[in-house]
Amino acid sequence: MANGARTIATVSKSTSRLLLRLPPSTPIINLHEPTPSFSTRNRATLLSIVSSTSPFRAPFSPSFNGATFCSFSSAPSMSINLQSHAFARNPIRSKTPKPEDPFSPNSSFESLKTRLLEKTPLLSSPDFRILPFRKGWPLVSCNGGKGNDDSASNWSLGWISLADCKSLLAISGSQLTADLLVYLGSSVEEDAVYWAIDLSGEDNLAAELGQKQLSFVELRTLMVATNWLDTWAMGQLAIAGHGRALLDWHRTSRFCGHCGERTVPVEAGLQKECSNHSCKLRIFPRVDPVVIMLVIDTENDRALLSRQSRYVPRKWSCLAGFMEPGESLEEAVIRETMEETGIELEEVVYYSSQPWPVGRSTMPCQLMVGFFAYAKSLDINVDKRELEDAQWHSREDVKRALTLTQYEKAQQTAAAKVEEMCKGVERGHTQSTDSNSEDGGLAPMFLPGPYAIAHKLISSWVYQEKGK
Repeated sequence: MANGARTIATVSKSTSRLLLRLPPSTPIINLHEPTPSFSTRNRATLLSIVSSTSPFRAPFSPSFNGATFCSFSSAPSMSINLQSHAFARNPIRSKTPKPEDPFSPNSSFESLKTRLLEKTPLLSSPDFRILPFRKGWPLVSCNGGKGNDDSASNWSLGWISLADCKSLLAISGSQLTADLLVYLGSSVEEDAVYWAIDLSGEDNLAAELGQKQLSFVELRTLMVATNWLDTWAMGQLAIAGHGRALLDWHRTSRFCGHCGERTVPVEAGLQKECSNHSCKLRIFPRVDPVVIMLVIDTENDRALLSRQSRYVPRKWSCLAGFMEPGESLEEAVIRETMEETGIELEEVVYYSSQPWPVGRSTMPCQLMVGFFAYAKSLDINVDKRELEDAQWHSREDVKRALTLTQYEKAQQTAAAKVEEMCKGVERGHTQSTDSNSEDGGLAPMFLPGPYAIAHKLISSWVYQEKGK
């Protein structure tokens, strides 16, 4: 722990409500059939995350019981709709099939190997659907999503068949083998097993895919382009995030950390094993936990926001930092806050967590663990090696920024970008710049969009009644 962090964090108990909704049928792209023309769907007004009826409420209690771990059994519980978190609620990972189940990873992998040996395609069960990736970008179609009514997003994942995947690799002179595919999940209702494949080494597929209005799209762009009323597209985004995380992990774990020999995929790509028979070290997918916290000054009704040098002008966000070995989440919140801003905390309250597969390229998937943190000291001492600036902001200023920033326009801008990419149109684009320009310069600051847990933390505090 950092010097000056003399108190022990206290976590308030909470409950979570999980609304289970399975998506409609997942489309599969047939590369050998004509592609229907794409018609733009009317987009419903983006659900405001910052409304006064927001379900993202956290218990705000200024009381602190000293340097002890204690449970606030009388504190109000918070109810979190996890569907609203980008990359959460993956619909094909709702449960893990038993080993003997034909949809389990090992059973599906054995069926996959048998299917690849067949010289003529057979209509056998289950149906295999493959999502290609290129340098972490999933294949996307803009031939219409599957959402209900006018809330549907204009994109869907570009699932292809096993036969079409063979054909794509044959164009590059490569052969499809079972070890190239990574198990993503299954759907009994759809009688389907879903796989991911990394085509980063295949350089001449653009023309073939472009004829079907398919394109590889950066995951952050998809994240912003998704209409948050479209629960089906939210599920698609979670699948894409899961696929990217697994494939990136495969890319960064090609060699054994114990003996240096090559690793080989096992358990349908969900694990890796050292090829050295005297080692046989098992390696599991990597997840990097990150604490992200909104530090609150209850006495003056302010929140502490920070800027990094890589941010676009006027952008502010919550403090965040990676956990260190031998450290609890609560200790990480205290240490990071002290190290970056010199602020001492007296209480830490858990909010919610969010998978984040769009972080640093060297870290396949981060898990953002969100907290509200209550300040004991108020004088800021910014560590310039970590942050460009950190300041206290009043509730009214933050509320004005949330109100004036037009997140719906940012979503529509990104959606148009996805459509252009599927149609083969390329232009300069950065998600941050496009989002930042949508408020017309009227807001005192620019805050992360509704796809980020930082936005949820900030908006929950803004619309929480003062003093709670």
